[in-house]
Amino acid sequence: MKVLHVEAGRHLYGGAQQVLYLLEGLQRLGIENVLVCPTGSELAERAGPFGEVVVLPMRGDVDLGLIGRLRRLIRAHRPDIVHLHSRRGADVLGGVASRLAGVPCVLSRRVDNPESRLWVGLKYRLYAHVIAISEGIRDVLLGEGLAAQRVTCVRSAVDPQDWRQGCDRDAFLREFGLPDDAPVAGMIAQFIPRKGHRHLLAALPMVLERHPGLQVLLFGQGPLVAEVQAAVGEQGLDGHVHLAGFRSDLARWLGCLDMIVHPAEREGLGVSLLQAAAAGLPIIAARAGGMPEVIEDDRNGLLVAPRDVMALAEAIDRLLDDGALRAEMGRRGRARIDAHFSPDAMVAGNLAVYRRVLGTESA
Repeated sequence: MKVLHVEAGRHLYGGAQQVLYLLEGLQRLGIENVLVCPTGSELAERAGPFGEVVVLPMRGDVDLGLIGRLRRLIRAHRPDIVHLHSRRGADVLGGVASRLAGVPCVLSRRVDNPESRLWVGLKYRLYAHVIAISEGIRDVLLGEGLAAQRVTCVRSAVDPQDWRQGCDRDAFLREFGLPDDAPVAGMIAQFIPRKGHRHLLAALPMVLERHPGLQVLLFGQGPLVAEVQAAVGEQGLDGHVHLAGFRSDLARWLGCLDMIVHPAEREGLGVSLLQAAAAGLPIIAARAGGMPEVIEDDRNGLLVAPRDVMALAEAIDRLLDDGALRAEMGRRGRARIDAHFSPDAMVAGNLAVYRRVLGTESA
C-alpha cells in the first residue's frame, strides 16, 4: 500500500507530531509513505527516514493553485489513498485535488469547531472517510449531519518514554528564574482565544490569596502573546506568571511542574494533555471537547465547567493543598496513557480505515 500524506502546518505541534508517529509506524509495517508539506516545515526535516518528502508552496485557504499542484503530484506518485492531516488549506483544496486525480482520500479532523449542516453536507462529500481524533469530535460531526458509518474515532497518541525524563530541579529553577520553594503550575497551549488563558489569569488572584508563592509558566506562542502579557501586568501578576514561549525541549522540564492547567473552551483532544499525563502530572481542564477522554475526573485530574473561573480556582487550590493527591493522580495518568494512547494503537486505527476504504480489511 502507498499513502500520500498532506500536512500544511509548519511547526512540529501536536498534529504534525501525530503525522510523524504515523509515518514511522506505517513504514515499520511495510507501508510506503509520501509526505507533502510546505516550505520551511519542521516535519519535513524529521520525516525523511520514514518516506519520501515533497515540499510544495501552501498559502492557506485561498491558494486555489494548490489544487493543481496536488493533483499533479498525486497523479505522478499514484498512491492508493491520500490522507489529509490538517485544516489550513489542505482539507477542502486537498479533497478537490484528490477527487480530480481519481484517488480516494481520508481526512483527519483534529478540532471540535462547529460547522453548519449545509457546509458539512457539501465539504465532507470530498472524503471517502473521516478520522476524528476523539469521540468528542466525532459527536460534533454526527450532530452536524455526517453519517455514522463515514467517521471513525482514532485517538491521538504520545510516546510516553519521551516525557519521562524526571526532573533536575536546580536546573529547572535556574532556567525559568523561579524561587526555590515555589509550587509551579504550567499551561501548554497556543495563544489563541479558545485556549482560555484569560480564564486562568482571572482565577489566579483568588488562588494567590491562599497560595501566595505559586508560580505559573505559560508555554507556547501565538497571536495573543502581547495581549496576555499586557493582562498579566494589568492584573498585578508579573511576579507570578511567566510567558515561557515555545520550547522544543519541553520534555526536559515538564516533570518539574506540580500540575498542568488547561481551561480551554474547545479542544479536539489536547496533545499537551497526553504529554502531561505521560509525565505523571495531574491535570485541571475544562469539561469540553475530547478533554474528558484524557482526564478522568477525580482520578488523574479535575474537570471543571468551561469558563467557570471560580471552579477553576477551587480546583487549583485543591491540588496545591494535597501533594499526595497530586502524586496519585500522576500515577493514574501515566497508566491511562500506557493503556489507551499508544502510537501503535493510533497507527493500527489509521491503517484499519485505509483498508476499509480500499476494501482490503482482511489484508
